[in-house]
Amino acid sequence: MATTLTGLDILVREKFSRLAGKRIAILAHAASVDRSFRHIVDLILETKDITLVRILAPEHGLRGAAQDMATVDTGRDKILHTEVVSLYGGTYETLFPKKEHLSDVDLLLVDLPDVGSRYYTYAQTMAFCMKLAGELGVKVVVCDRPNPINGTDVEGAALKKSCRSFCGYTPVLNRHGLTIGELALVYQHGFGEGEDRREPFPCKLDVIRCDGWERGQYLDETDLPWILPSPNMPTLDAAIIYPGGCLFEATKISEGRGTTKPFEFIGAPYIDATKWIEGTFKEGLELHGASLRPITFLPQFQKCAKEECAGVQIHITNRKTFKPYRWGLALIAAARRLYPTDFKWRTEPYEFVDSVAAIDLLHGNSIFRELVEGGKTLEALDREMIAEETRYRTAIEPFLLY
Repeated sequence: MATTLTGLDILVREKFSRLAGKRIAILAHAASVDRSFRHIVDLILETKDITLVRILAPEHGLRGAAQDMATVDTGRDKILHTEVVSLYGGTYETLFPKKEHLSDVDLLLVDLPDVGSRYYTYAQTMAFCMKLAGELGVKVVVCDRPNPINGTDVEGAALKKSCRSFCGYTPVLNRHGLTIGELALVYQHGFGEGEDRREPFPCKLDVIRCDGWERGQYLDETDLPWILPSPNMPTLDAAIIYPGGCLFEATKISEGRGTTKPFEFIGAPYIDATKWIEGTFKEGLELHGASLRPITFLPQFQKCAKEECAGVQIHITNRKTFKPYRWGLALIAAARRLYPTDFKWRTEPYEFVDSVAAIDLLHGNSIFRELVEGGKTLEALDREMIAEETRYRTAIEPFLLY
């Protein structure tokens, strides 16, 4: 197996020479480690000719201890004994860095291992930081990393301007097929068409490319380790399922948080697993590459905590044909059709938005919800997604680095 180097590994190989003499801020999280498991902050602190001015942290905090959508306060890190600025507090305003967070640095160094889905919030935090950096004339250096669920397969629906949020800031697909560095280029140049286009965030940007990675590779086809990037992303399989599994966050059905298999375990107390499996294959989508196994599980926290749930475990049998987004859509549609009284959409605010249904924010528009609530199957939606995926593949070509 060939050696694969991330952008951080490239910096280590160069002994951080391109950062010499600079005052820097770092935007990172718990998985921001090199191939020898050394954290980017520790590596910078060991480099004498670089001044670390500030650490910024996205959702879940620098150490990755906080659960999803849990408030993380700015404060002193117990290990580093230095202040870490949280960019995921208790209000929408806290998602944005303030002028004083970047005005006294020469550059912002970004290393945010991602999972290849539009809703994963780290890329949005990077975008907000890029916007401010551009306004202040601060250079942004992004350490690129492989897309762990490969950079070839794309899937999903168009993101409408009306459905923009912290879980979808620019109109890439739900499974976007890009690396974090390529997303940075998308943000820098702007992306999309018509009224849904996200305007550019012009900033001085340097993406440190990976070495030895090919677009079609999953992370376990490289020699890089899997480091869970958030508390409920423990395995690569969870990340592969996540583009569809995350949709359950917009329902009252448990997506497996509070179990050992988040996003792989899905269910609720009222579900008959056998009927649900049968119904899923009647929703008008071509479903391949996985099997649904009936299970019973008991979440220890979050939705359905301490309640026995019946449902399914998604077992991936062929990654080449598995389309996680369509599996997620079909499972939700079948649950709504089989249990119209028990099934409920999420009604609480989602990522600080209470004016748009959470499922619309995640899907990108209201079409899926309207079809499901109207009792219709998903054939028309599938045709629309196929057309959107074809258009999207062409649209992202200028931003591809590999």
